[in-house]
Amino acid sequence: MKNLKIWKSSFLLFLTAAIWGFAFAAQSVGNGYVGPFTFNALRSIIGGIVLVPCILFLKVTKNKKKKEKKDRKNFLLGGCLCGGILFCASSLQQVGLQYTTVGKAGFITAMYILIVPILGIFMNRKVGVHIWISVLLAVSGLYLLCMKERLTVGEGELLVLLSAFLFSIHILVIDYFSPKVDGVLMACIQFFVCGFLSSFFMIVFENINIDNIFLAKIPILYAGVFSCGVAYTLQIIGQKDVDPTVASMILSLESPVSLLAGFLILGQVLSWKEGVGCALMMAGILLAQISDRKKSII
Repeated sequence: MKNLKIWKSSFLLFLTAAIWGFAFAAQSVGNGYVGPFTFNALRSIIGGIVLVPCILFLKVTKNKKKKEKKDRKNFLLGGCLCGGILFCASSLQQVGLQYTTVGKAGFITAMYILIVPILGIFMNRKVGVHIWISVLLAVSGLYLLCMKERLTVGEGELLVLLSAFLFSIHILVIDYFSPKVDGVLMACIQFFVCGFLSSFFMIVFENINIDNIFLAKIPILYAGVFSCGVAYTLQIIGQKDVDPTVASMILSLESPVSLLAGFLILGQVLSWKEGVGCALMMAGILLAQISDRKKSII
């Protein structure tokens, strides 16, 4: 019975990774119709709205004896900080997708799994030898994947890498606030904050065209309903019966899924050098997750 729960949870986490992986293709398609701030504004607001019924459902089914005391200060601070960081990270990622492929963006974004433990050093967390080996593999892969002639990095790859760094900070902020507040409620706030900030920049820097928004309705709805709302809920449910290390490994599969999505939906193909780079990055990402639970720093 226990094994059945683990398999079920693992499947839910794989669905989460698959949804996130295909979201890169949706974001790339959406870029063809609307600006990056417009896309992020709409999908974030939709994601927040989708989480509202989830919150109501969880509130109804929650055991009254296990009600947690809400710390309004941490609740609002955490949601606003996460929303602000998510806005910056998702904006850089969305703009970067205009200048790079879906497969590359997916693998570069996965660097957050390595950046998080490195940032942990500054929080007095020990980093094992396997992490440094992982970093070496990932950086080597990143070089093959992103470097052009004359040792230059493409604009799109650089923007996505910066977004990966911000996503790493986002994970650490969530790690700090999640024990203090309700995670789903904080996620809902962060989506609305991200949507509000994106809307402001949308109005200031982009031309709002209702016809183009309608043409991009499928990518926007996918990113909002599935990538934000559904995937986040599946992640919460799936991680209940799966070891955190195993869960991280499963979720990191969003990278090869994004590569597959770019091939199936957009017809994007990587060169042999870029393919080797992706393989080295994936090896580094997976190696970073294989550690003793007691020594885990993520």
